[in-house]
Amino acid sequence: MLEHAGEGLFDVWAPNAASVTLLADGREYPMEQNHDAGARGWWRAPADVVAGDGASYGYKVDGEGPFPDPRSRRQPDGVHGLSATFDATVHEWQDQAWKGRGLKGALIYEMHLGTFTPEGTLEAAAGKLDYLVELGVDFIELLPVNAFNGVHNWGYDGVLWYAVHEAYGGPAAYQRFVDAAHQAGLGVIQDVVYNHLGPSGNYLPKFGPYLKSGEGNTWGDSVNLDGQDSDGVRRYILENAAMWLRDYHVDGLRLDAVHALRDERAVHILEDFGALGDRIEAETGIPRTLIAESDLNNPRLIYPRKDNGYGLAGQWSDDFHHALHVNLSGETTGYYGDFDSLAVLSKVLEHGFLHDGSYSSFRGRHHGRPIRHDLAHPSALVVCLQNHDQIGNRAIGDRLTETLSDGKLAIGAVLTMTSPFTPMLFMGEEFAASTPWQFFTSHPEPDLGKATAEGRIKEFERMGWDPAVVPDPQDPETFLRSKLKWEEAGEGRHARLLGLYRELAQLRRENPELVDGGFSETAVEFDEDEHWLQFSRGGVRVVCNFGAEALETPVEGSLLLSTDHEAALNEGKLTLPGESAAVVRVN
Repeated sequence: MLEHAGEGLFDVWAPNAASVTLLADGREYPMEQNHDAGARGWWRAPADVVAGDGASYGYKVDGEGPFPDPRSRRQPDGVHGLSATFDATVHEWQDQAWKGRGLKGALIYEMHLGTFTPEGTLEAAAGKLDYLVELGVDFIELLPVNAFNGVHNWGYDGVLWYAVHEAYGGPAAYQRFVDAAHQAGLGVIQDVVYNHLGPSGNYLPKFGPYLKSGEGNTWGDSVNLDGQDSDGVRRYILENAAMWLRDYHVDGLRLDAVHALRDERAVHILEDFGALGDRIEAETGIPRTLIAESDLNNPRLIYPRKDNGYGLAGQWSDDFHHALHVNLSGETTGYYGDFDSLAVLSKVLEHGFLHDGSYSSFRGRHHGRPIRHDLAHPSALVVCLQNHDQIGNRAIGDRLTETLSDGKLAIGAVLTMTSPFTPMLFMGEEFAASTPWQFFTSHPEPDLGKATAEGRIKEFERMGWDPAVVPDPQDPETFLRSKLKWEEAGEGRHARLLGLYRELAQLRRENPELVDGGFSETAVEFDEDEHWLQFSRGGVRVVCNFGAEALETPVEGSLLLSTDHEAALNEGKLTLPGESAAVVRVN
């Protein structure tokens, strides 16, 4: 059945329009305003419209247009072209055996479809599912797939939130991908962007007050979540979230940059998201995981709604990344300045945040608040050694592979995978990919491409990076350089690190202490001068030697894993070479 979420197929919300005309398969149909209670601003198409699956259509609003449908499921000719109908019920799902899973104990794998494989499609990515299963992945987190202008892009410039980007394969390919992932035992988390719209192909303001002029964020005008006619905008957003969770069987959503969701209503839209996820979980019996990307260090996001929280399943923790990055790399510029000690890493491991009301020198103010250990579990914090932002927002998009020794890469892997939090890997991290992941765009408009490149250079001023080395995001080579080289995974240092990540994933599965206990179950010791840190979770102890010299420390137990073949545990003493880590089962 062809339909919108909650409305007839061609019904459209345009509250300020004086006239709306539907163009379907080359014919024009004047539309009528729906004056029913609760349907303010909606326009209804005539009953005699004839259009089957794949039919092209659009709207003229007050004589302008035609514009694509704000709820378009397909844009075969790009975001400036007409929409195409799509019947989401045609696909015959084969994932009935999939029962889903929650965050606790899970491993997330962040993937950008365009650079994950040479082909850059959903079909090609599906061909790598067995690899991800063997790695020990539980969830694939896809960077945004909704329609954007151009062919390749990170995905955060999307303008049609209901449509799957055609170059990836479109909506039918997306259904097949999720179905195949579930049959392989993998969940899918979709990255969604509700805080702004891209700079090209955004026709939503033609239809209604989707944006609040003059109330901008980093990327432009803010979305209208609390102003006049914001009921229709919130409905647009929440029904989009429901579409992914229902029509596409997605297991969870990663909500981009929620600190840019400006909402002064008594019920914040994040609370609405939490309630929506719980409602669909109750309907389907399958967990629905909503994760916020947030730099607010506000644990209210993950507190239950009954305790005045938003009820989300998780949130990203940048503090873990920053603390681990600085202690491995020594880089302290920009926002890394507050994280230059093992004491910081220790605090993050025990409490989740560094900035929990403490002073943030980068922000020039106090920031965050403590996490109440009775209201949140450590697994609600999603952590990483690398992710798309922390790589791609560097001047040349260089991975830690470029600067860290194999030993330090291994320490980073161990701490990420054995921490009490939910670990996330960025594609290629697991085999020390040599390819960068750079910022790339393909804006067809020359002026927009030029402005994007210039804006990119300006962004790096506070980090102290050389603007002369920043690659042109519009150069096709910038995109091609960012594609993974899969042949590396079976070679030398790449294969060794891949083996370590596989071992660590198995270790997490076999040692429940690493994932079950609360915040209070983590006990950390460290020595700044000797450059070592160790922490215990139940009967498992993780020992990391950041220094160049060998470390000897008393431990009674058995060696579960070590990153250096010269590590030894004899007669109650662990000997750990420089720049290595070990995991011990303590007697």
